[in-house]
Amino acid sequence: MRRVLWDVDTQVDFMLPEGKLYVRGAEETAAAMRRLVEAARAAGIPHVASADDHELTDNEISEEPDFSTTYPPHCLRGTRGARKIPETEQQDPVPLALQPLPEEWLRGREFLLLKKSFDVFANPNTDRLLELLDPEEIVLFGVATDVCDDAAIRAFLARRRRVVFVEDAARGLDDDRVARCTAAWREGGVEFATVEAVTRSLV
Repeated sequence: MRRVLWDVDTQVDFMLPEGKLYVRGAEETAAAMRRLVEAARAAGIPHVASADDHELTDNEISEEPDFSTTYPPHCLRGTRGARKIPETEQQDPVPLALQPLPEEWLRGREFLLLKKSFDVFANPNTDRLLELLDPEEIVLFGVATDVCDDAAIRAFLARRRRVVFVEDAARGLDDDRVARCTAAWREGGVEFATVEAVTRSLV
């Protein structure tokens, strides 16, 4: 089976308590995330990661955020907060910013999709990379469950992709919103799994 490990925004500003937009409890999932990344690497499975790549002029950044469509400054380009945590750090990823790249550059086993908004598909290289990898199953983890995970999963379902959500390698911002998201995903056919089950299946 062709699989892709899809890593959503596992960056310092989201994952660690000192981060600018910390997702409560996210650091508790770091060891589980490491297991997924190492298992995928050992199995030769592509590791696709999304990452916020903000500048202060971005539409999502605001001094008076509503925490729905706008947020305080976070994951600013070049800062420590924008870096991936060590547990999910890629070895030599192909960086994919917002400019469409020729197909010959969309090769490798690790890809880093940079984005300015919740939806990773706002990056034009995302759809092209997905088509080239053409996975039969997307194993997704990361933060936040009710924001960027939700945007990615809904986009995958709209593209009729099979998704496995790794529950113990994710955290959300709002419990009620997480409950609504995950209920909608189940209705859409998303499979829910644990890190243990996923890593066993990759051996």
